[in-house]
Amino acid sequence: MNRKILSIKITTTVTEAVANGDKVTLVGFGSFERRDRSEREGRNPQTNEKITIPATKIPAFSAGKQFREKVAP
Repeated sequence: MNRKILSIKITTTVTEAVANGDKVTLVGFGSFERRDRSEREGRNPQTNEKITIPATKIPAFSAGKQFREKVAP
């Protein structure tokens, strides 16, 4: 199996798992998970009018220890 196909399969698997609410951990590299962002108040920059920004779900990545140490020794 070549690298491109393997990369696509890994990316697809991680994306689907996180989309379903699962946490994916690649030991030494990091963890991917879905986090909830609560509803909050914002402002329209053109009119300065208050708006409500709805709650949403966002993808999050936390770097593993080995990855952090290699990138920022």
